[in-house]
Amino acid sequence: MNSPSPTAPVFPGFGNSAAIRCERAAAELRAGRPVVLVDGARRRATLALDSASPASFAAFAQATAARHYLFLTAPRAHTLGIDSVHGIRIALAGRDFDSLAALAYLRDAPPPALAPHEGDSLDAAAVEIARLGLLLPAMVSAALADGATPLDDCLHLSLDDLRNGATQAGQDYELVTRSPVPLRDIGMSEFAVFRGGVAQRDQVAVIVGTPDLQAAVPVRVHSSCLTGDLFGSLKCDCGDQLRRALRTLKELGGGILLYLDQEGRGTGIAAKMRAYGYQHEGLDTIDADAQLGFGADERRYGSAIAMLRGLGVQRIQLLTNNPTKVQLLRDAGIDVVGRIPVTGEITAENEHYLRTKATRAGHQLDVDALIMSAQ
Repeated sequence: MNSPSPTAPVFPGFGNSAAIRCERAAAELRAGRPVVLVDGARRRATLALDSASPASFAAFAQATAARHYLFLTAPRAHTLGIDSVHGIRIALAGRDFDSLAALAYLRDAPPPALAPHEGDSLDAAAVEIARLGLLLPAMVSAALADGATPLDDCLHLSLDDLRNGATQAGQDYELVTRSPVPLRDIGMSEFAVFRGGVAQRDQVAVIVGTPDLQAAVPVRVHSSCLTGDLFGSLKCDCGDQLRRALRTLKELGGGILLYLDQEGRGTGIAAKMRAYGYQHEGLDTIDADAQLGFGADERRYGSAIAMLRGLGVQRIQLLTNNPTKVQLLRDAGIDVVGRIPVTGEITAENEHYLRTKATRAGHQLDVDALIMSAQ
């Protein structure tokens, strides 16, 4: 594989060089190819299990002289009955590819026979690149010895580049276009498309009415939900919240809905569907995500901050039931002066999901009162 060396310059006219290398690293992992992480004299090759194949796994094992291991995050370790702060390493010598899924994300997997070791900063970095690429956080990795190795031609990424690039990408959003769009039951709105972040994904701001940018602007920060928003899934209340938020913005005289590409609370559509399978078997949404190695909420709001600033918004009233979202926006410098609840219809299919939000994720929802009011 032909890749630039760790120190190869990137012409500055094409953007922040560290962010570009982060994008390339995420793309390499999604393509099923290894990336070499560098921290001073340490070098660690890593391959995402989610995009690996039996052939690429065998090639990786051969290239690392069977010194490879599987790194799992602390939430996944907990599902295996192992307490961990930074995640665990499980030695893979003698294991075949088919056995890894049970360790990485399948339910009721037995813990490894040998006590695993704690992960380190390079393992955390490998998971961060997988997150950028919307891959499961299960990484096949190996330390590389000094001197030449069969993996030297893989793309290299330093920890400094990962830190700087991810930070820069989170702030680097540009307004691409704005256009009027008439919406059913809402009337004329304006869609403003922003592009940025790692992989330059498009994010949309829906401007309802004519909000007063000098006052506290009503704002809904809504993470995309393909199943609920588009197809009307009964497993969640996302579609209801989306449409009710738009109506509320209209009733308040104008506001902004930020529609963020953060499917599955930031895990991606493939992981979300895996988690849905576990929910169908009886797990709640948080425990289902933990089976896959994710925390309770993997979303980040750098794009929302950049979009609000790009629209000239400094003070907001936030339409949400989630106090954590309020605090994250405040921590990023947005003046959140108030919170407006926004709820959806409670069904037999989503009641357990909503109760989990209230009891385990801290959302300010009184599910029983909502059920009574609907009767």
